[in-house]
Amino acid sequence: MRVISGRAKGRKLKIVPGNSTRPIPEKVKASLFNVLGDFVPGSRWLDLFAGTGQVGIEALSRDASQVVFIDTAQAAIRVIHDNLRHTGLEAGAKVMRMDALAYLRHPPAEKFDLIFVAPPQYKGIWLEVMQIIDTRPREYLNEGGLVVVQIDPREYEPLPLTGLLLTDQRRYGDAMLCYYDLNA
Repeated sequence: MRVISGRAKGRKLKIVPGNSTRPIPEKVKASLFNVLGDFVPGSRWLDLFAGTGQVGIEALSRDASQVVFIDTAQAAIRVIHDNLRHTGLEAGAKVMRMDALAYLRHPPAEKFDLIFVAPPQYKGIWLEVMQIIDTRPREYLNEGGLVVVQIDPREYEPLPLTGLLLTDQRRYGDAMLCYYDLNA
């Protein structure tokens, strides 16, 4: 696992010990950032269920202005801090140990350009996250902002959303990225 591009290109990242996290496969991460392209520089990110922090660290390496990392596991928080130190990207990072759903139940102090959601699999947590964000999407997202969800394709089900709109879906073996924009 490494940083693909930007200021920290090639830096190896630590993984969280055990099997409590599922790092994004490198080809999926590469595709995500290829799709986002010029959207990343200057953007603010919320990385929910951050695990190793590799998606947010990739964003910082590609000049995102800030990433807020949220995870409940102390081991994950330690690894995120270690990875940020190793890559030299601590300045743009805010790491919070807390439950992602609890975080979302309170309006954020600032809006984000991208919310990345990669929760534990097969528990339906992504559905709950999307329903919470959909109730107040403009409190979480800047105009032009989006939510990207990483799930196993077997978990996917259409959601009756009103504030968000599914605009793209890409499958990579046992990983799927779903892109949701603000509904006009």
